[in-house]
Order: sequence, then structure tokens, then C-alpha cells
Amino acid sequence: MSTIDTCTAVIALTERDLETYVTHGSAHYWPTDAEPPPHRDLLTFDELRREGLRTMADSTVDPTYFFHDRPDLMDRRPLAPALRTLVRFAAVTDELARLRGQFASYAGRFGAEAAARASRRLLAEFEGSAGGEPTPLWKLAALIRPLSLAANPGPGTDSGLALDLPARLLDQEFGQGGVARFEDVDFPAALTHEPTRRFLRETGLPEDAFLFHLDTDAPLPTLAEHYADQWPTESGPAELPSCAEELIRLGQLDEGNSLVLDGATGAVLNWSEPEATPYPLNTDLSTLACTLWLLHRDENTDAGLAQELTTDTYDQLAATMIHVLSTADRTATTPETDRPDWTDLFQEEAGERH
Repeated sequence: MSTIDTCTAVIALTERDLETYVTHGSAHYWPTDAEPPPHRDLLTFDELRREGLRTMADSTVDPTYFFHDRPDLMDRRPLAPALRTLVRFAAVTDELARLRGQFASYAGRFGAEAAARASRRLLAEFEGSAGGEPTPLWKLAALIRPLSLAANPGPGTDSGLALDLPARLLDQEFGQGGVARFEDVDFPAALTHEPTRRFLRETGLPEDAFLFHLDTDAPLPTLAEHYADQWPTESGPAELPSCAEELIRLGQLDEGNSLVLDGATGAVLNWSEPEATPYPLNTDLSTLACTLWLLHRDENTDAGLAQELTTDTYDQLAATMIHVLSTADRTATTPETDRPDWTDLFQEEAGERH
């Protein structure tokens, strides 16, 4: 019977537990006193804690389904060449997430270069431990996990917003001609939040990003002005929010959805035409810009690994991106209601692309 030391988080398996399932020598003895990977979304041993060792046949409802009806499930590259290596991979990824161990020096550092350096370091760790090219799961972890270092989350940001973005971060990603900046004359009177006004003047927003298209043809309108312009002589298809005069429309999120700003607080909201009430999408423009940057990096990663991405590995890519998005802005992935957030939008688009 397996035992768990709750003080040291070690799963100890008895010889009787191992005899039935594990015959490989080093794997047979090492797990008896090994500490499992920390509890993270990338990899967890929670089922081992609850159930002990089981075969894949035992863990499925119908063993014949796994082995006979789905032979493709057996055609998989190993996650790691050995159990010890697997635990090492999970541990070093956790060091990056916590900025501890070999990644402790990255605490307080941010920017695209810091993210790139951390990515190269993590990938080198995987390659060295695996003795060659790691599997797509670990490649994705090395390429995407360090992206959370791109922006400074404070506390006490210079911008007055949730994040300080490095200068020219968006220009480098979307091209200088692909980022729009605004002047005071472009702002409606309802936009009184000064950090938001400064962000739009100095940093700007990408004109064409993942699922988002910025309105650049005219000064930024309030939602009421935009609605009146779209349906000047007839009633539109939706009921406007009661605060439509205080909301500034930035652009279209996807069909039927407007991305709007609360002019007094700088909060970023989504307004769907069939609904009267907008709901939170991002904390502010800094986290919106960071989200769009992250999703653009994801598209590049997707293209770079296109030949290796199967349905399963793309699911891993989506899960990794959602984790990084939640690090940048919890509002983006934890809605206050059951309405869609960036997680849902990302997964819906991912399903269409794959």
C-alpha cells in the first residue's frame, strides 16, 4: 500500500505496490523515496496520490476501448527518457514560474529580452537532461512559459496601470506601422482616466491582433455615438447599456462583440450586442495590450511547430497559454460571471484552426 508523507510531500510506494507494475530497475527503486513534481497545471501526480499505481487499462472505464478501439493512443512519444528526468523537467519549470533556483536572477527583470533569455535557458535545460530534442510539451513550456516575464506587474508601476510594458514592445511584435497611437483630440470627454489617456498616447494598441480589430478611421467614439452612427435612422439590434455615454468603443473583438473602455476607471469590458450589460475582460489597457502580445506570440509558436502539433499537443499549447494569460491578468481568464473570457475566445479560435 502506498503512503504519503504530508510534511515532505513524498509519495512512498511499497515493494508490493511496485512488483505488479514496475520491472525496470532504476524506476523500480527510485520512486520509493522520490518527491513528485509540485502541484501545477503542467504536470501533477495527484492521481497517483489518490489511487496508487495503475495501468492505463485500469484507469479507463473500458480497458478494451483504450487498447483495441484506439490503437493511435499507443503511438506516442515519451514525455521524458526516464522518470527522474520527468520530475526534473517539472521541477525546473516550476523554478521558472516561481523565479527561484536557477531562475532566481530573473526576479525584478522584465521585457522581451528577459523572456527570450529565460526561454533559451529553459530549453537548454530540457535538451541537456533529455540528451537531445525534447518532446513538443517541453518545447511549448520553454517557448511560452517565459513570456510572463515580458511585462512588469509592479507593485507601484510607473504607468499607473496594472503593468509596465517595455518601450516598443508592441512595435517590435506588430511592426511600427501596425500600432496606432492617439492624440488628445481623439478622446471623447468621457475618457477622464489619465493613465489610460497616457497609454493611448504613448504606447498605443495594435490595429489588427488576435480576434481584435482597432477602430482607427475616426476619433474614438462613445458606445452611444458608435451605435447611433451604425444605425442612424432605425433602431439597432440591441439594447444599449445605461452607461453607454460613459463607455468608449475601441473596436471589434469578434463578430457581435465590442471592446469598450470605462472612461472613468480605465477598465476594459466586452459588450455583446444581444446583451444590455457589458462585462469585464481585462483589468486595463496595459493588461489588454499584454494579452494581445501574448496571443500574437502564440500564433508564431503555433506556426513554428506546425508539423509537430497534433490535437493533443495543441491542447497542451492552449493550456500553457491560458496559464501565462492568467499570470498577466487574472481578469482575462477568471470571469466574474459565466460569460466568455479570453480563455473561451482562445479555445474557440483554436478549435477552428485545428
